[in-house]
Amino acid sequence: MKFFIDTANLDQIKEAQDLGVLDGVTTNPSLMAKEGIKGEKNIKQHYVDICDIVDGDVSAEVIATDFDGMISEGEELAALHPQIVVKVPCTKDGIKAVKYLSSKGIRTNCTLIFSVGQALLAAKAGATYVSPFVGRLDDISTDGIELIRQIADMNNYYGFDTQVLAASIRHTMHIIQCVEAGADVATCPLNAITGLLKHPLTDKGLEQFLADYNKLNS
Repeated sequence: MKFFIDTANLDQIKEAQDLGVLDGVTTNPSLMAKEGIKGEKNIKQHYVDICDIVDGDVSAEVIATDFDGMISEGEELAALHPQIVVKVPCTKDGIKAVKYLSSKGIRTNCTLIFSVGQALLAAKAGATYVSPFVGRLDDISTDGIELIRQIADMNNYYGFDTQVLAASIRHTMHIIQCVEAGADVATCPLNAITGLLKHPLTDKGLEQFLADYNKLNS
């Protein structure tokens, strides 16, 4: 499974890249604002700066909600860097935009997916990725991981090339569950990724190894 980091923070992106397991980045206007990135020019430059750090795909989200606006913004974003994947919401105009952009060779990430039906439409329109939101479904007492499993099964059954990009990952256990459900990608906060390193037996074992070494070399 691929790891994307869900942030606009360059330091966190660099830390994840230095770990050697990062496959890409997802970000959005809210995450940009959180980092104080404002203005169209600065936002576009920030996307390029992210692409310069990582080797993989970088999802850049359109602001427009109408078809023509999504196409215009999508083409501008795609022109910024070859690694850019245009993120489009799963609406009627969004699906039309996915179809159009895909026909032009522009890769897309259809986001705000909350049902198998939405994922089916996005896959048929040619989306490179679909992004089901695990945590937000959990928030309303719906099984987000089960949706990941259902979409993965659908893609496998029908042979869709669209990758399942599990989004709204809240913690490390979500990542493990996404692995078991067959997600192609999980986009996570940095602490969820580094949380995979933590295990009390690892800490205990290392402590014992060092204690034994010190006894032999004291």
